[in-house]
Amino acid sequence: MSLPVDASTLPGSDTSAASSAASSSDVPAPSAADLLGFARRTAADTALVASLPLDTEGRTWIRLEGPGGSEAWLIGWPPGTGTGWHDHGGSHGAFAAAMGRLTEQSLAAQLPTEGWKVLELADDVDRQRQLADGQGRAFGPHHVHQVFNASATEHAVSVHAYYPPLPMMRRYSRVGQVLRLEQVEWAQEWA
Repeated sequence: MSLPVDASTLPGSDTSAASSAASSSDVPAPSAADLLGFARRTAADTALVASLPLDTEGRTWIRLEGPGGSEAWLIGWPPGTGTGWHDHGGSHGAFAAAMGRLTEQSLAAQLPTEGWKVLELADDVDRQRQLADGQGRAFGPHHVHQVFNASATEHAVSVHAYYPPLPMMRRYSRVGQVLRLEQVEWAQEWA
């Protein structure tokens, strides 16, 4: 079960300043490094992290205002949950662990975004990293990965930020070296 929460009702969640800064036309678009800095600072906000309701069955989240018009999410991960393979619809981004440990598996190859349904991946494109309290990662607009909490007993919490705000996400299945496009989700479906 996933429980979306309005961040404006939470202690320590001042979204008005970020909103007014994002609407200013003289604010430059945030880089992946800017998003990573935001994710790490937000992950260190213990009051915000503690305000996230955690569920034993499914991920929970709070939508946040990110820097410079980006979108951000505080996400709770019960033991054994994950995203599955996906991309970010051409947005660049970053994420940081706030509590617990997450595993990221990613592809070190730029995939075409259109015109295919099944790809056979080359050898040696797989990357894996562990992220714990405060550790983060930035990525470019063609990043394909999956993130999961491998713990059998402990929740994890992380902060994610994307620019431009996610227009869509492509979801993939993977068997061995074969990656298959399964679904395209559009931003309006998440509202």
